[in-house]
Amino acid sequence: MNHFVESMAQVVTGVTVVTVKDERDDVGVTVATFTSISLDPPLVMVSLDNEGYPNELLLRNDRWAASVLSAGQKTIASRFSTAGRPGARLLLAGTPHHRGRLSDALVVDGGVTALEAETVKVVPAGDHTLFIAKVLGVDYVDASATPLSRYRGRYR
Repeated sequence: MNHFVESMAQVVTGVTVVTVKDERDDVGVTVATFTSISLDPPLVMVSLDNEGYPNELLLRNDRWAASVLSAGQKTIASRFSTAGRPGARLLLAGTPHHRGRLSDALVVDGGVTALEAETVKVVPAGDHTLFIAKVLGVDYVDASATPLSRYRGRYR
């Protein structure tokens, strides 16, 4: 298994924060597996660890937001990837953000792009769950921003 982990560490991935609003709080998680899978209709996919609370929430709440981070947002990525982290509102205190109009989830400002989505299919995949979602709307695009990436276990 170590060879597999090492092999996958060689793949450069974008860094995205996925957020969902629960009845009690806002929850978010940093993910490296977020991608477009269809243009017509516009569909995206995110992969979440089966054991995480964000996975549990996305199984209960269909609407969520994805904020693709820019290179200057390493701190945000780290905050949302720390075990035992508090709610998303606390993690974004002092960081520009807003609530998505279509998902009611928190959207991080200053990234490369952000969108709101609604899960249309859930696919079990080993120790992860794949959430396939239709794009409800693109919140913003900043084509001039450099994306934050993850390579060999580090943000770059």
